[in-house]
Amino acid sequence: MLSSAYRYGIKPILFSLDPEAAHQLAIATCQQVSASTTLQAIAKSMFYYSDARLSQNLWNLKFANPVGLAAGFDKNAEAIGAWENFGFGFAEVGTITAQAQSGNPQPRLFRLPSDRAVLNRMGFNNRGAEAIANDLQQYLQNHQLSIPLGINLGKSKITELADARFDYAESLRSLYEFGDYFVVNVSSPNTPNLRDLQAKEQLLGILAELQPINIENKPILVKIAPDLNDADIIAVVKASQSHHVAGIIATNTTISRQQLTTTHLTTGKSVKDEAGGISGQPVRDRATDVIRLIWQATDGKLPIVGVGGIFNAEDAWQKITAGAAIVQVYTGLIYEGPMMIKQILQGLVAKLDAYSLDNIQQAIGLDHQC
Repeated sequence: MLSSAYRYGIKPILFSLDPEAAHQLAIATCQQVSASTTLQAIAKSMFYYSDARLSQNLWNLKFANPVGLAAGFDKNAEAIGAWENFGFGFAEVGTITAQAQSGNPQPRLFRLPSDRAVLNRMGFNNRGAEAIANDLQQYLQNHQLSIPLGINLGKSKITELADARFDYAESLRSLYEFGDYFVVNVSSPNTPNLRDLQAKEQLLGILAELQPINIENKPILVKIAPDLNDADIIAVVKASQSHHVAGIIATNTTISRQQLTTTHLTTGKSVKDEAGGISGQPVRDRATDVIRLIWQATDGKLPIVGVGGIFNAEDAWQKITAGAAIVQVYTGLIYEGPMMIKQILQGLVAKLDAYSLDNIQQAIGLDHQC
């Protein structure tokens, strides 16, 4: 019933709006939920689902279920109290940069409905690490989260690549007390030359700069692009392991335009000529392949966060059995609505039953056992 209400009622209204305006409306609604115990209770009654078999401990953190909110939705950490009530097992906010920045010129967000995808070139628009840290401090003084909170860190656009490590360190220093884990985002295609930071020496420099700040040994992860070739992915993973990175997020959006049915965007330009990263269904299979590759390269010893094209339980299950310990969603929410989380969780429990498994941890990397 709720799925139909979204599909035939709410979604047409949202899709009639400019995509960025629709996103701002969604965030404003989630802010209201985050600020109101009454609205939290209502949301929880509609969307929350719990089963002990979906819980696991990872990085000394308790994940009630393996489905989280991906970075990019709650860029300024404005609605952190809402996400657990929508059924998420964890949430990742950001991307946050040391310096406040407005991002790229509009329009910068586009729907590709025939591909069940989104093209974005937002450009890390956010209020900056210090301002967001102040907001988090005020909120968390009066509220306690029951799910892990991840914070995704990016490079400020004005910062030269040679100084990137200092930029990431400044953000980590400002936000350190508020995050349960942190992500070094070196893979967005929407900040000029950012992906160059995936090169071994650049990445090692960033990770080395962060280590002295990480006095509590909180998990630090690296988010990688799906467009790297397999050899480069393995190189990034090995470099990350050498600096005791806690995990890899696979993957960010893709700059590939292969196999899209969408030919032109609302700007009138060909989708091939529009800058930005594609998320959603077109990146699903490549993200799963990258997860499988990382699992094989690390003998399943490095936790992987799977993200890219998850719309249902089958999509989530494929990433988990390929090697992802936990997964994240974003674009699927746009197309399927908030009921999607509950449906995925129910579907994962059905998968556990079908495979006679006692816990979701037993499904991680299951494909490699066949």
